[in-house]
Amino acid sequence: MTSYEPNLSRRAFGGAVGATAAAAAVGLGAAAPAHAAPAEAQHAGSQEREFRADRGRRSRRPNILFILGDDLGWADLSSYGSPNIKTPNLDRLARQGVRFTDAYSGSATCSPTRFSLYTGRYPGRAKGGLAEPIADKTVGLEPTHPTLASLLRDSGYATALIGKWHCGYLPDYSPTKSGWDEFFGNFGGALEYYSKLGLGGEYDLYEGDAEYKDLRYYTRILTERASEYLSRDHGDKPWLLNLNFTTPHWPWIADGDTEASAEVTRRIKAGDGRALWHQDGGSIEKYKQMVEDLDRSVGEVLKALRRSGQEEDTLVFFSSDNGGERFSHNWPLSGNKASLQEGGIRVPNIVRWPARLDGGQVSHVPVFTPDWTATLLELAGTRANPAYPLDGVSLAGYLLRGEKVAERNLFWRVRGERALRRGDWKYYRGKTGRDQLFNLAGDIREQADKAALEPARLAELRAAWEKTDAGLLPYPG
Repeated sequence: MTSYEPNLSRRAFGGAVGATAAAAAVGLGAAAPAHAAPAEAQHAGSQEREFRADRGRRSRRPNILFILGDDLGWADLSSYGSPNIKTPNLDRLARQGVRFTDAYSGSATCSPTRFSLYTGRYPGRAKGGLAEPIADKTVGLEPTHPTLASLLRDSGYATALIGKWHCGYLPDYSPTKSGWDEFFGNFGGALEYYSKLGLGGEYDLYEGDAEYKDLRYYTRILTERASEYLSRDHGDKPWLLNLNFTTPHWPWIADGDTEASAEVTRRIKAGDGRALWHQDGGSIEKYKQMVEDLDRSVGEVLKALRRSGQEEDTLVFFSSDNGGERFSHNWPLSGNKASLQEGGIRVPNIVRWPARLDGGQVSHVPVFTPDWTATLLELAGTRANPAYPLDGVSLAGYLLRGEKVAERNLFWRVRGERALRRGDWKYYRGKTGRDQLFNLAGDIREQADKAALEPARLAELRAAWEKTDAGLLPYPG
């Protein structure tokens, strides 16, 4: 077991990463123009305006820092309306870039959304994506399936995943088998933040495929690892870093909660299979501490990126893997994690790329996780394997050239629920089995069911959902 020496000082940050030229179709050239001031100073205090592409810029193909929170609700950031949680670093990121109000996860739980991000396809196209979420070693992301990481790696990117994987367990499944050059993190869906024990009582912190011993608070470890990665000199290679925090996923243990950690750990070791769910713990205040800690951690990583000299040419993306859980602030949305109501799938999306995107902007275009896979592939000058066509659409034309995003269907399916959004209209069938229809433009809370008033529209959207569903794998059992 590899070990970490906690008394070692952090590495100094420095060095810049070069980047190679990419496809002219997205307007990428040999170098990005210098800006008069850093993004933070340039956009501080500015008011949000409707998104408008600046078509005159050119740039290198970007480095990509893709950051995921875990079970973070749509309104848990102060920039998205939280009344009591303060997230100054993520709010600043939004002021420096583009904030999406109508953004969705690829599914309503952890691993299916990760499948949709890594493959750019509906989770139901792969056997492992049918698990909601993955809970054992029987399924995972097949190493033969092309991924965002493998496609970027083949086009010249260095690739790393730091944090939560949750797309299968060793020995058959691992980020290093699916396109990431490096992996440091946990394989399962949750772990105790200090002891690193998972749902089955297993130790779950790895470097590559080897256990790595470090009993400090997990969010601190991931923040240091990501900062160290950004400090490296990758030569002339651009890079992709997937940074997947477990915060603010249960157990409800904040940095410094060593007594609570010890109690949860004791129960796990005693064989309590539900101890990690921590259903007798947590509070709104504890959740607030965890989200604000996530915000501080993102701030540290972004400072490391700035010190490295790579900020200008790095696309930073922040989101959550699904909606919030029981302590999350989802108002005014209905539902939460595991539901296809808005509270289960609508998530914050923030994108910043100083070389190409002006800050202080907001977009109301409906987008979901697989769109970002398609977008990043296009920005990197590569494309999907034709044998595995994408279900998302690239937003590169919208972001860089001002092209309109055509109205299309956003599709979701989980056991017992279905949903499809087209424009402002959403078709939804929950566990009651009743078809419902909502106009989200005036009813974001999904309380005014228009099914009886719009039977033709309901039938049309239901038929569209069923047509897509027919092309997916059926659920087992």
